[in-house]
Amino acid sequence: MSVSDQKKKQIVVAAIAEFQEKGYAGASMDRISERAQVSKRTVYNHFESKDALFRAINQCLADQVNSALELRYDPDLPIRDLLVRLGWAEGDLMINPCFMGLARMVMSETIRDPDLAADMDSRMTKLNVFREFIERAASEGKLHVEDPSLAATQFLGLIKSRSFYPNIHSGRVTERPEMERIIEESVDMFLARYGVKDAESQAAAE
Repeated sequence: MSVSDQKKKQIVVAAIAEFQEKGYAGASMDRISERAQVSKRTVYNHFESKDALFRAINQCLADQVNSALELRYDPDLPIRDLLVRLGWAEGDLMINPCFMGLARMVMSETIRDPDLAADMDSRMTKLNVFREFIERAASEGKLHVEDPSLAATQFLGLIKSRSFYPNIHSGRVTERPEMERIIEESVDMFLARYGVKDAESQAAAE
């Protein structure tokens, strides 16, 4: 890592701490430079404004989310195993204290500023990845889904309603065993709605 990149990383780390402690409005570029142990001029060489710095932090959060979604669809796996794997793409973030702290800070500001919220949404690929995953499973006859976008939103909602939203204000982070239960139960509920019955079950139902 070059000296310039190292200083940029120091600034971002310091800014995250400053925004978490003071909020966007109360954050000071002077204090950020002090926290980063660089000159104020160095801060402005990398980030032209506090808004640009905050948007860079948004990108850090988006990068973490998007990186977690780099999972391979395996057509040979049973649908339940596929969905559990997909669930953990989200679950691994929910049990990460650093990610949750960053998400908590960013969310507090995006609620205040619709433009920041829109900027954050534009950086995320999560819903598209979930939709494509479910869409492919449906095309292979493993799920019965008419609206993959809706199904993807519902699947994410099942997981986040128990592991993300309740913890945003409490400061709590879900433990791995609890996350495992949440994912397993979310998959079961999702399959109860969108699962494809085997021929024997269908015959019995008829």
